[in-house]
Amino acid sequence: MQVLQVQLEVGADPAEVGRARRWARSRLEGSGIREDEPLSETLILLISELVTNAVVHTGCPAVLRMLFGPVGPTGAPGKGDTVRVEVADTSARPPKQRHAEGDDTNGRGLELVDGLADRWGWMPEGTGKQIWCEVDRYGRAAAQERDEAPAALGAGDPLLAFTDLFPDLT
Repeated sequence: MQVLQVQLEVGADPAEVGRARRWARSRLEGSGIREDEPLSETLILLISELVTNAVVHTGCPAVLRMLFGPVGPTGAPGKGDTVRVEVADTSARPPKQRHAEGDDTNGRGLELVDGLADRWGWMPEGTGKQIWCEVDRYGRAAAQERDEAPAALGAGDPLLAFTDLFPDLT
């Protein structure tokens, strides 16, 4: 049983989020997950949220890691093909899931992670913390793609999934 882990150091600059997305897209492609697959778009959205949270809310550099293969919630081998995303930073302050109201411009990130990932959580790492999420290659995203007609508008589209989670924003 083999797990491939790749990582990127992310600076404390919000512009680094775009670089992290580009890097992640290339690593997903290299792992056999095509850019046009709903799974890829879901993972990129999750990565964008977690890296943004690390950079904006802590002001610290971070490390983005992606693990491909059978991994479980603690990074140990698990069942099935899973893509695990980890973002570690040097802030010991735990993440706080907020519940945005109406026109609020912030506070939806971890709600989005909760809605799109198969599992997520956080744990201490060194003097800081690690926030992680997992998406099963044959989990929610794959089931959604399989269950919806291929010609259906927005089938598997993470943006539409986002608007389904937060209809008050449409």
